[in-house]
Amino acid sequence: MIRFGPAGNSEAFYNEGHKRTTEAFKWLHKMNLDAFEYQCTRGVLLKQNTAEEIGAEAKKYDIRLSLHAPYYINMAGTEKEKLQKSRGHIEKSIRAALWMGAKRVVVHPGGIGKDSRDAAMKRAISFFNDIIKNQPSGELISPELMGKINQLGNLDEIIRFCLVDERIIPTIDFGHLNSRTKGALNSPEAFENVIIRLADGIGWERTRRLHVHFSRIEFTEKGGEKKHWSMKDTQFGPEFDHLVPSLIKYEMKPVIISESRGTQAADAKLMKERFLGCI
Repeated sequence: MIRFGPAGNSEAFYNEGHKRTTEAFKWLHKMNLDAFEYQCTRGVLLKQNTAEEIGAEAKKYDIRLSLHAPYYINMAGTEKEKLQKSRGHIEKSIRAALWMGAKRVVVHPGGIGKDSRDAAMKRAISFFNDIIKNQPSGELISPELMGKINQLGNLDEIIRFCLVDERIIPTIDFGHLNSRTKGALNSPEAFENVIIRLADGIGWERTRRLHVHFSRIEFTEKGGEKKHWSMKDTQFGPEFDHLVPSLIKYEMKPVIISESRGTQAADAKLMKERFLGCI
């Protein structure tokens, strides 16, 4: 079963008078959606009772939860104090995820800075390995494929992160990948090549259960994401229809989260409808 849902609450949700995330799950259920990614991108400010209430409402309507950890995390940092803060952000994210029953904690690997890519990657892998080793819920952590060239997290690097522990399921953001490859995800074959590369790296069992982010993203001339757009903004890629054949061919069962700009729930519904129309 493939699940579809939004990253956070759409503009339409608030325009209809809703104010609290606990109201989102009935609203999403009526849209025939069954996933939701809670956003802690600016910090984990969630209290336990609120998180548990969110989890109860999501369970009531069969909505699969994930949580996006703060943007401030940098696994490749060189300053001890900042690394400790990154660890703290991850630990708080895991705690909040456990409170609400979320299945994935999406984490950004961090930036390269002034160092070489290889040196930054070695530091990030060491940090990540230590986090996983010391977290009983390490299987929650899902490293995300990033959209900017100066960030760690291209496809090969995400595979390397997943090799730290066989429990790790990656977050593959196809909009990010399309951005950092300057629009190379422009055909069903291009998407299939990504799926095969993942399977070669981490095996089919994990590849079939990917955590997926999908949205149209504008990228710069040098490559790298610039701005998220909605599905109706067809001047920007990638095309969700190009992913669908691989989802069917390889019997994949990912959670697919729409990160469209303001229309994420409507676009998640559109992707689900397009997928169901092909099976």
